Amino acid sequence: MTKMYWEADANADALKGKTIAVLGYGSQGRAHAMNLRDSGCDVVLGLRKDGKTWKQAQEDGWTPKEPKEAVAVADVVVILTPDMAQPDLYNTFVAPNLKDGGTVLFAHGFNIHYKQIEPSPKLDVVMIAPKGPGGLVRRTYEEGNGVPCLLAVHQNPSGKAFDTALAYAHALGGTKAGVLETTFAEETETDLFGEQAVLCGGVTELIAAGYETLVKAGYKPEVAYFECLHEVKLIVDLIYEGGFARMHEFVSDTAKFGDLTRGPRIVDDKVRATMQTILTEIQDGTFAKEWIAETKAGQPNYKRLLEKDLNHPVEEVGKKLRANMSWLQKPTPKKEYKQLAATGAPKAKQ
Repeated sequence: MTKMYWEADANADALKGKTIAVLGYGSQGRAHAMNLRDSGCDVVLGLRKDGKTWKQAQEDGWTPKEPKEAVAVADVVVILTPDMAQPDLYNTFVAPNLKDGGTVLFAHGFNIHYKQIEPSPKLDVVMIAPKGPGGLVRRTYEEGNGVPCLLAVHQNPSGKAFDTALAYAHALGGTKAGVLETTFAEETETDLFGEQAVLCGGVTELIAAGYETLVKAGYKPEVAYFECLHEVKLIVDLIYEGGFARMHEFVSDTAKFGDLTRGPRIVDDKVRATMQTILTEIQDGTFAKEWIAETKAGQPNYKRLLEKDLNHPVEEVGKKLRANMSWLQKPTPKKEYKQLAATGAPKAKQ
């Protein structure tokens, strides 16, 4: 089995005396910055003053700096903005201002793997990719736990890149759950494939197709919603907790028989061949080129497809049903930020 790294393997001193500049304060950026701060790291935020997250950061107890200023005082620069915004951010603010011998850290390998960002050979380039959304990274840390992380080293002129990356994962809480070493290529290609074929593209299309099949056959939309969307969480939670075995333990024999005999008819040889084609398009750069070109063109197809997805009938039915589910009515992010600020979150080091 591939080696995992844990708390005892991390050298926290690898970040001692270093200033970490976190660029971006979205889901991952906020979680990384706050976990690092609470772990005693010297953290500065680099944000655009006219950006929507500047005020959020202030409410969380930070004194943000403009990206150029943050990078200029940093030893480690963490790039946590959206993939398509990273090349311009790097070329404009990071490359001209990060000192030689510094470290650039990513949470996803897209721009390094597809050569949209090519750092100076004098810089360490590493990746720590938590295997969970930012909200989970933050919440598990607050609970005294962490989420698993992937670690990769792309450039290592200092000879200490691995230690720096593992210490960073440790400060996030990742070493409590385990850190697995990988490469930028492996992380990028598997992450994109998982999103497209299973986690996002595969799941949502399966839900939509199941819903449409039942409604077309004359069943109530509300019943179709519960059967094809609402209950997905129940099954996924069981699989998350203990794999296929735990799911089979808690569903009926009828459900198991249907799973084992009908599931392979849904994901048949044609679907598996399509999955292989999708993986090949990721590996040879076809998808990356398409997404980069789409962004440069103003994302017209992306916006059209997203609008279509969000206007699917299952969404309208779901909104009405979820409005009556009191346990789903959570505070908005803005309220959560205010609550955290009110509890006296420690001030950022300057």
